[in-house]
Amino acid sequence: MDMPIPNAAILARKSTIVARLRGVLPADAVIFDPAETRAYECDALTAYRCAPLVAVLPRTTAEVAAVLKICHEEQIPVVPRGSGTSLAGGALPTADCVILGVARMNAVLETDYDNRFIRVQSGRTNLSVTGAIESDGWFYAPDPSSQLACAIAGNIAMNSGGAHCLKYGVTTNNVLGVTLVQMDGTVVEIGGPWSDAGGIDLLGVICGSEGQLGVVTEATLRILPKPEGARPVLVGFNSNEVAGTCVSDIIKAGILPVAIEFMDRPCIRATEAFAKAGYPDCEALLIIEVEGSPAEIAEQLTRIKAIAMQHNPVEFREAADEDQAKRIWLGRKSAFGAMGQINDYMCLDGTIPVSALPYVLRRIGEMSTAYGLDVGNVFHAGDGNMHPLILFDANKPGDLQRCEAFGADILKLCVEVGGCLTGEHGVGIEKRDLMSVQFTAADMEAQLRVKDVFDPAWLLNPAKVFPLNITASRRAG
Repeated sequence: MDMPIPNAAILARKSTIVARLRGVLPADAVIFDPAETRAYECDALTAYRCAPLVAVLPRTTAEVAAVLKICHEEQIPVVPRGSGTSLAGGALPTADCVILGVARMNAVLETDYDNRFIRVQSGRTNLSVTGAIESDGWFYAPDPSSQLACAIAGNIAMNSGGAHCLKYGVTTNNVLGVTLVQMDGTVVEIGGPWSDAGGIDLLGVICGSEGQLGVVTEATLRILPKPEGARPVLVGFNSNEVAGTCVSDIIKAGILPVAIEFMDRPCIRATEAFAKAGYPDCEALLIIEVEGSPAEIAEQLTRIKAIAMQHNPVEFREAADEDQAKRIWLGRKSAFGAMGQINDYMCLDGTIPVSALPYVLRRIGEMSTAYGLDVGNVFHAGDGNMHPLILFDANKPGDLQRCEAFGADILKLCVEVGGCLTGEHGVGIEKRDLMSVQFTAADMEAQLRVKDVFDPAWLLNPAKVFPLNITASRRAG
């Protein structure tokens, strides 16, 4: 994966840049020792690493604005960073950049149950948003697998989803407003604590923009009352394709569970060895969760069971109590860590129509054989958000390149069947050279013009989203 050549003039001005940054931030918020900046050399796409010139950790919107103003004046690239959990290299630094981390910006600023919103600083972790309100009977719906660690800032940047977003939608459906700091230090408020702000939908532009347009420092989030009850079921099948067909049939029947999660045999075996959740020995399993009143739950599960039984499952297990429900979810929540104990892996993210699940799962299996690399599938099946985990050996020459080629073919397949390159991980560096697979030249130009308006000098989050040749020509022009 190519990275831009660092600007030698910026590297030569490091001491001046550090001095200016320390003039607007506390001393402990400016990290410039090479031994310490290595902590920011990568995100969760660990195959690629590059230590930044400097890392800064502001605590307020005003401090973020001061930092960006300096970087704008000095023409220094800035890479915004939440918790560093990006799986697409969305927070990978360049050698001449300033990493702007929001991890210290984690306060709850306002809670309003009457109007159903919470306002937080963007460094607050996803799970801790619910943690601040759950004792009062409320929750924040989007729940990425990394929700214990990932920051709201990154969720907004990548438009993150999660297991329960089949019913509640992804981040863009649950963000009401943001405080955005532009590259020149200008602070703007977009949206707010109401259902639909007037004027152009700039909030829709910001959510999913991957740090290309500004730095989100505060977010107003929609919160919801906890449902009366919820119950998951576990359904095992002897074929990936049959499991995929079952998902398609449930959605086609007009049933809307809160979640439908898929795991195949490699993931089942890995999670059983790791978490011992009591999963059946089968080729594929679905975790389907419904919620509502006892009568609503019973009605939905009756219909789901009738559909599942048409596909001859090897097991249909309904949680009888809270402990059994937690055990059903335990393996799914542990899947990524469990697979990491087996080998190095690359976690992809493409989205497809639910009706294409059986075909896509079969083709991924055929590709796995052709490339000679094992793949585990664990994903949000209800909305077709695929997460193939391609296993490889990082110490074996050529394995990473083979893995990336395999991954590119999977993503091309997603587009071919009517889907898209990413559902929630973003483009980052991982998919930037595949953008032309999904978008025409006119599509790309429209996106580039939006970037031009928000960041004319192309200083924000360099080398991401758009192919490097386009980035270089835009900055030069």
